[in-house]
Amino acid sequence: TMLLDPRLEADSSFIIDLALSQVRLHHNGAFPWILLIPRQDSLSEIIDLSPPDQLLLMQEIALCSEIMKDLFAPKKLNVASLGNIVPQLHVHIVARYETDQAWPGPIWNSGVSREYGIDELEKRIDTLRKAFEIGT
Repeated sequence: TMLLDPRLEADSSFIIDLALSQVRLHHNGAFPWILLIPRQDSLSEIIDLSPPDQLLLMQEIALCSEIMKDLFAPKKLNVASLGNIVPQLHVHIVARYETDQAWPGPIWNSGVSREYGIDELEKRIDTLRKAFEIGT
C-alpha cells in the first residue's frame, strides 16, 4: 500500500484503484478535476517508475482522459504533473471550458475555487466511479 501525502488526502476523495494508480476527485468544485496517483512509495517523477509502469501510467492517463471527455465534454483537458508543492508523483486531469473563471490560463494559482456541496460531492464521486467501472 502506498503512503498518500496528507495534502493529497485532504484535498481529494477516493474514486477507484486502477492497475497502477489510485484515482481521486479533487475537492475544488470549480473544475471537474481528478488526480491519478501511482501506488508506489518514493516517487516524485514519472521517470522514477520502471519503463513498463511508465507505459501503464500513460494508458491510465488515456483512460482517465476518455472518461473526463465523455462525462464533462470539455473544450480542453489539462493533463499535468507538477509536484512543486506536493512532491509525491501525481497527475492532474482537469476538464476546462472557455466559460470557466480561470480560462485560458492554468488553474494553478488562479485563485479560482469552489467548495462542493456534500450531496454534489457524493454524486460526482458516484458518477465517476460508475464510469470507471464500465471503462475498466
